[in-house]
Amino acid sequence: MTTPNHQEGEDRDDRPATLTRGPELIVALIIVGLAGLVITDSMRVGTGWGDEGPQAGYFPFYVGLILLTASGLIVLTTLLKWGRSKAVFATREELVPVFQMLVPMVIYVVALVYLGIYLPSALLIGFFMRRHGDFAWPLTLGVSVGVPLAFFLVFEKWFLVPLPKGPIENMLGF
Repeated sequence: MTTPNHQEGEDRDDRPATLTRGPELIVALIIVGLAGLVITDSMRVGTGWGDEGPQAGYFPFYVGLILLTASGLIVLTTLLKWGRSKAVFATREELVPVFQMLVPMVIYVVALVYLGIYLPSALLIGFFMRRHGDFAWPLTLGVSVGVPLAFFLVFEKWFLVPLPKGPIENMLGF
């Protein structure tokens, strides 16, 4: 049987890259941490009932407790059935397109810090248009330059909202 991306007889790597239990535990632990942060900050600003009604942390405190309880139960059940759980989260083949998107996005976010928003955005749009869209160079260049230019005009000039700038914009006097 063939799949849309593979011809019959073609080698595929459909072995599990990771089981569900690992990502499930990691996400649940992250939510436990966030719930702890919400509860702690809610206690700082007050979780009681004041003269004029609930204090600022009243509702967030209870939302944090619900999150802590739910994610704590997920952590507990995941750990209790750890050895028996064989559910596949993703195969190696399924993770390839995820990383084809993730790696350029991480590079983009890091580049934003040092180069501002305009140049990394143009490069990212151009990369995705050529690599994943197979668009011709003229259209790729037009869109990858035009979109950041449109953002500059709309945000910087019309709405007067400054976006992160890098050394190139500084050299140009913006």
